[in-house]
Amino acid sequence: MTYNALAGRTAVVTGAASGIGEATALLLAASGARVALLARRAERLQELAGKIAADGGQALAVVADVTDEESVAAAAARVHEAYGPVDLVVNNAGVMLANAVSDGRLDEWQRMIDTNVTGAMRIVRAFVPDLLAAAGQGRTADLVNVSSIGAHQTFPNYAVYGATKAALTYLSQSLRGELGPHDVRVVNVEPGFTDTELRGHIDNTELSEELEGWFGAIGSLASEDVADVIGYAVSRARHVNLRQAIVLPTRQS
Repeated sequence: MTYNALAGRTAVVTGAASGIGEATALLLAASGARVALLARRAERLQELAGKIAADGGQALAVVADVTDEESVAAAAARVHEAYGPVDLVVNNAGVMLANAVSDGRLDEWQRMIDTNVTGAMRIVRAFVPDLLAAAGQGRTADLVNVSSIGAHQTFPNYAVYGATKAALTYLSQSLRGELGPHDVRVVNVEPGFTDTELRGHIDNTELSEELEGWFGAIGSLASEDVADVIGYAVSRARHVNLRQAIVLPTRQS
């Protein structure tokens, strides 16, 4: 599905090399938005930009690591140079690692915090001034944060991941109070089981097999399902903020 109201908008999507980010970028571009694709994997970004261009859309591949401040600043400069100010930001980059807290995997904790929380805040810092300016000119401006049902529902061995997503959900709520009075919408999307590369991040064989069992028993969303929710939310009239969207496979309670 495409959304005509998105034509002419300028978007940034992080984590665009695969999964929800890739699907969202494709939907936005097909709907007529110019899309800056941010992720670490240059080859995947170039392939996606090529696909969008072949389908008649506009996309800019920008290699960026949200855990690195200089990388984010350089990416923002590249986007502004090519496209000017943006009016739609999809904060999607994330990582999911699973182990018991008692294992003390500080390396995993730091990686999730740096990506899921601090990385999202770096993107906010880089592009919120654009959103405020767009809204001040009477245009639609959106910040979308892709959180997780794990922000509310606990899963054994995913405590730190869930905590980072709870932080992102809380950040969305707080930013809504700051940005909403200036007509910038903040949308928080919390997917349940979704078929993305996150499933392959887990290095614990037992927990990986357990996760696959959950997916087999319950089923999963496609990345395109979540992208469609994002597209719907940001294509509403500018005075309408679909502030929170929890999207689950029907069998997931």
